[in-house]
Amino acid sequence: MLWASRHISVALPDDGGHSVKELVAIMHLFRTDFISFDPTGGCLMNRFLLTSAFLLAAVPAAFAAEPTAKPVVWPQLPPKAAASNVKLVEPHLHVNRAGKGAPRIALTFDACMGKTDPRILSTLVDHHIPATIFVTARWLRSNPETLAVFLAHPDIFELEDHGQNHIPAVDIPMAVYGIPAAGSPQAVAQEVKGGADAMIAAGIPQPHWFRGATAKYSLSAIAQIRGMGYRIAGYSVNGDSGSLLPAKMVEKQYASAKDGDVIISHINQPTHAAGEGVAASILALKAKGVQFVRLQDIPEQGDDDTTN
Repeated sequence: MLWASRHISVALPDDGGHSVKELVAIMHLFRTDFISFDPTGGCLMNRFLLTSAFLLAAVPAAFAAEPTAKPVVWPQLPPKAAASNVKLVEPHLHVNRAGKGAPRIALTFDACMGKTDPRILSTLVDHHIPATIFVTARWLRSNPETLAVFLAHPDIFELEDHGQNHIPAVDIPMAVYGIPAAGSPQAVAQEVKGGADAMIAAGIPQPHWFRGATAKYSLSAIAQIRGMGYRIAGYSVNGDSGSLLPAKMVEKQYASAKDGDVIISHINQPTHAAGEGVAASILALKAKGVQFVRLQDIPEQGDDDTTN
């Protein structure tokens, strides 16, 4: 049996025992015949109709000739929650209110990676303003001089755990603000423990608080970290939105703080305008008589079971 296309001829045996692969090859050869005419003047539509008839007759036989494969049986795995179904929380944290008299506010700063903002550091040291600093192992490696300043002023600075590599403490594979999360309970544990180990190796006392990158968590990761002996530091006022706000917007955020608030800002972006606003805002709150406290100094209350 001879079947021909415009430029290709293919010979097949007449016993009808064509495999599926052979038939697919024939269909591929004739796929252009829908819109073309044979240069010799014969209309290929006729040939297409003959080809179609041949294929319709031959395909069932071909499939019948193919050996029946045994179905593959895959092992049953436990269902895993889809990343889109995982609830992430961004816990709030407040310190106990002063009530009457000067309002009480806790300043907290993240040192994620990079360098140190001298505008913020000098303001805290020169004016003797207490603050809690969350450091990563990555930041510690790059800032030995600033660490020396922190350790020289234990009455001002409380140093706590911000993780080993600044990875979100979420135990499901996903991204948070474009940052790949830890993705498993084992990786969450390594992020927390790796940060604490680096702190102890640098001469910092054992931390008691943890704040993860992005400050977002899965509820199961919160339970895991609490089981490791840490409180989880949320916040109630976002002072600089990741050090991305202009100085004037930072000042407005700080000015909104009330008695019992915990402010989060960043001390690792010396080239950002936000640092100027942070330094100015600290002095403005001091001028109003605000009582600054560290997290270790006073009882606090966090939601999502982060401190209870």
